[in-house]
Amino acid sequence: MAVDQVQRFRLSYGDCDALGIAYFAIYYPWMERAYSSWLHARGLRSAELAAQLGTGTVGVRSAATYLAPVRVFDELACEVVQDRVGTTSYTLGFEFTRDGELVVHGRMTFACRDPEGAKAPVPPRLRELIAQLRPGRTGPDEG
Repeated sequence: MAVDQVQRFRLSYGDCDALGIAYFAIYYPWMERAYSSWLHARGLRSAELAAQLGTGTVGVRSAATYLAPVRVFDELACEVVQDRVGTTSYTLGFEFTRDGELVVHGRMTFACRDPEGAKAPVPPRLRELIAQLRPGRTGPDEG
């Protein structure tokens, strides 16, 4: 796995609820950070995809499945993985692990749009990059 596909961090009190367990919504900024860092390491910037590839993307769906509690000061890794590529959209997986144990599985779906906002095909460059990612593990309620 490429190092730039993984973001590592340690939880702090601000990431957790009153019981010291990671607040459910904290994973979403980390998924976005992992995604934008993954793109950046490949010479792409999410806000500039339309200029760089002729097609921009918009987030249309996100989800997270929480498999084990994560607590303050736990160290996590978030890896961007392959999920699905359709005609005009793609879904990336985000596997959060603690000491190799999968604790959260996130997903984000992006729809491709041309400069006028109409549906557009997933650009070949993005298809190529997604194909290079490791296929993700399927979460328990994701079939």
